[in-house]
This record gives sequence, C-alpha cells and structure tokens, in this order.
Amino acid sequence: MSAATSFTQLLTEWRSGQPDALERLTPLVYDELRRLARKYMRGERGNHTLQATAVVHEAFMRLIQADVSLQDRAHFFALASRLMRRVLVDHAKSRSREKRNAGVVQTLPDELAGDAGAADFNVIALDDALESLSQLEPRLAQVIELHYFGGLTYDEIAAAMGISAATVHRDIRLARAWLLNDIASTGKP
Repeated sequence: MSAATSFTQLLTEWRSGQPDALERLTPLVYDELRRLARKYMRGERGNHTLQATAVVHEAFMRLIQADVSLQDRAHFFALASRLMRRVLVDHAKSRSREKRNAGVVQTLPDELAGDAGAADFNVIALDDALESLSQLEPRLAQVIELHYFGGLTYDEIAAAMGISAATVHRDIRLARAWLLNDIASTGKP
C-alpha cells in the first residue's frame, strides 16, 4: 500500500468514525504541517507572538472540527493550508486592531516574490489580494494556495486539479505577477 493510499484510507476511516484512524493519521501529517508552518513563519517579524507549533495546532484543531469530506492527501493539505493562512491572517488582523497596523509587515515569501527577491508586504494585503484573485480567476488563486500555502509540487497540484504541470507553472507565474501588482497598487507595502 503506497503512502498516498494509506493516507486516503486513514482519512476515509477517520471520517467514517473509526477513533484510532485519527491517531494513526496525525503523525503522517503533523511533521508536514509543521514544515509548512515554519516556512510561513520565516517571513514573519522576529518578535511574532505566534510560533509555528501554535499555527499547526490551531489549524489542525479547526480541521478536525470541520465537517468536511476529505478525499485525499492533496485535498487534506489544501484545506490545512487554507486554515493555516486563516490563522495567520486572523492573528495579523487582531494585532492590527490592537496596535493600528504595528507588526503586520513581513517579508514576502520567495515563492511569491519571484525575481523581485524578498519584499516587504502586509499579510492582510496579501490575503485581500488572494481573495480578489479568487473572484476573478479562482483556479489561479487555488494553484497559488496549493503551492505556497499547501506546499504541493507542480505535479501534485496538476493531479489534484486535473490540469497539466505546465499549466500549473503558467498559472503560478501569472498569479504571482497579479498578486504583486495588486499589493503594489493598494499602497500597502
């Protein structure tokens, strides 16, 4: 049985009410979620009050409590990445309200900065730009979310979305350019 098959099988068992399935599933996903969270947190300011472990715990708890039918590994990590993004954005909004935008500027992840290199950005502005992109081009927003927030490879995204890896590559390049332009045009660094 391949890792992807056992993962999908455990998801199915968990959703069908088998209590030990979650216990067996947790170690399979926890390290990957922590790796993703550490990746996100690298762009955060040094004195950030959230730690990668806290982001993982919060996202995992939200995922466990969600009444969603998870189909496979790609779907699981897409949802988990969306939840981690929500945790970070919710935290930034909370801090912004407390300190009137203090501490929401971070370093734009290399995956999104592209050839421009690391650039300062506002996590709330990035979230707003992703929301705008999802209204105009849902597939582009989903590809970015799966790649950057979900940590999926081009091939994994292609398989999950039923498109070619070349299309994924083009979509990521287009979405990255659109997001950088949108963030720059809002006047929020």
